[in-house]
Amino acid sequence: MSVRLITFDLDDTLWDNRPVIEGAETAMRDWLNRHAAALGEVPVEYLWTIRSGLLERQPELRHRLSELRRRTLFLALGEVGYAEREAGELAEGAFQAMLDARHRITFFSDTLPTLERLARHYMLGVITNGNADVRRLGLADHFAFALSAEELGIGKPDPHPFREALRHAGVDAPEAVHVGDHPGDDILGAQQAGLRAIWFNPLGKPWEAAHRADAEIRALAELPELLRAW
Repeated sequence: MSVRLITFDLDDTLWDNRPVIEGAETAMRDWLNRHAAALGEVPVEYLWTIRSGLLERQPELRHRLSELRRRTLFLALGEVGYAEREAGELAEGAFQAMLDARHRITFFSDTLPTLERLARHYMLGVITNGNADVRRLGLADHFAFALSAEELGIGKPDPHPFREALRHAGVDAPEAVHVGDHPGDDILGAQQAGLRAIWFNPLGKPWEAAHRADAEIRALAELPELLRAW
């Protein structure tokens, strides 16, 4: 059966996410240093302790990264002495500074040309566990839909996001392919939902999971030829 739908992971698939996250964390700390010095001076490990406590009490937040960040900041600001209303305003300000920097990304050199080429022949979609917004990234014209764990309330590798993608596209699982960098979240998750899965592995890492990807690519530019072969 021919491929009609291609879904993509975002972070570390369409761009290198490590410098993005580092920049977002720095932007948030800089904002706190300017506007909420009492928290800005606290070691970053303090926020991670609060975050861990929140996840223990509300594990569902692991799929709602934006809300988790907001609540972590709000609790931390309250603990260092800010009143509830001010803590809420400061938490939102710090979060927005982080989110703005989180969208300052540099695509892999072949990302945009490959998406443009594929979009002429296939329906494209996004399935992400992160909180990057394809509209803010200027990618909305390439994708028919974007599904996030935050909106769905559950993330990869659960089959639900992949089944939702099939429903949005109106295709059957054998007509769909997912592309991602994570052996569990992307490859196993997609295969459990009946999709074929392509492992994006630009660094040539060894495969260490028990299951196998249906194919492996080192660069996104390899996708069109691989899909034609299928």
